[in-house]
Amino acid sequence: VPFDFSFATLLIELVNEGEVPLSRIDDAVKRILYVKHKLGLFDNPYPNKELINGFASDEFRKVNLKAAQEAITLLKNENSILPLSKDKKVLVTGPTSNQMMNLNGGWTITWQGNVESLYPKEKNTFLEAVQAEIGDDNVSFVQGVTINSEINIEEAVKAAENVDVIFACLGEDPYCETPGNITDLTLDEVQLKLVDELSKTGKPIVLVLYEGRPRGINKIVDKVDAILMGYLPGMEGADATVDIIYGEVNPSGKLPFSYPKTPMGFTTYDYKPLEKFDVNDYDPQWPFGFGLSYTSYEYADLSVSESAKIGESIEVSVKVTNTGKVAGKETVELYVTDLYGSVTRPVKQLKGFEKVYLEPGESKVINFTLTSDHLSFHNRENKKVVEPGDFNVKIGNLIKSFTLN
Repeated sequence: VPFDFSFATLLIELVNEGEVPLSRIDDAVKRILYVKHKLGLFDNPYPNKELINGFASDEFRKVNLKAAQEAITLLKNENSILPLSKDKKVLVTGPTSNQMMNLNGGWTITWQGNVESLYPKEKNTFLEAVQAEIGDDNVSFVQGVTINSEINIEEAVKAAENVDVIFACLGEDPYCETPGNITDLTLDEVQLKLVDELSKTGKPIVLVLYEGRPRGINKIVDKVDAILMGYLPGMEGADATVDIIYGEVNPSGKLPFSYPKTPMGFTTYDYKPLEKFDVNDYDPQWPFGFGLSYTSYEYADLSVSESAKIGESIEVSVKVTNTGKVAGKETVELYVTDLYGSVTRPVKQLKGFEKVYLEPGESKVINFTLTSDHLSFHNRENKKVVEPGDFNVKIGNLIKSFTLN
């Protein structure tokens, strides 16, 4: 965030002194005007005021709910503890369990999104969503900790003695831009301590993460029975989370990033072979594209065009079957590996995906088309090129090759 506004004055001085050519300014302005032109702002510079009529409407609420239901990602489900039966008594605890701002993040209502009193009272926090689902009498609440300080962990541990399952909601307070900068991705120690102490009770723990980035939880991963990555799911996010916990929705979210196991585990899934050595390995807590379901899926019959000329398309198809007992949505992910290139190519890259709904026992064939754009990259001259050679296509655990001539 530019708290120092001297840039404009200094830039004018540099232009007048000939240090920054006017052509450089023109180039920057041209790119801004280009985007405005593409957006049609020269023809319609002001927003349509009638659009505000849909703001916070039931239609938009349903979109938010559906988006959250399909994004929330199940990362662990030991012994299929989820979905949970509604006759279980539960303890809700943790710093993100009873505030709307933790579901929404920065740029919500205010800049940092951290004024809880401004959030709509009719929307449910996680605690309120659980209470609405199974009744107040079946829910105990002890916050235990704030984001970075202890309140009453001992009280939370004592309350856990009288319940069947613990819901521990951890994560971050909202933030955006520079105020959100941190020097360590590891989750605050006091939050990890809360789960550590609760785990000593022997009661099953469902960990719910509301966070805008993957905070390190390696110390407690083995101490909980289930983990849901809630991200920042929005105003309907708590209801969506509870829908998944109690099986009204089958989770289908996939991680859009590699979830690091260590504070310095920044290697991405599309690393290059030379980038993997010694401690610089790709060893995440959960890999890019990972996400569990309450059912199971099987891939078969991967078909790929054997060869094509540069400029021609490569056709890919695969059959996916729901081999479990409940309906669900599966995201079919297509990865491509360019085996040889004039510059080192990544070990794999996501080039297509499609989410498909399947009833138990149902199969569907999913089709993809790979174009030259999917197979292109920038060479040493920074020019976008497509080179002939051999490629691998990977979907699930299936791999097929093709040649580009």
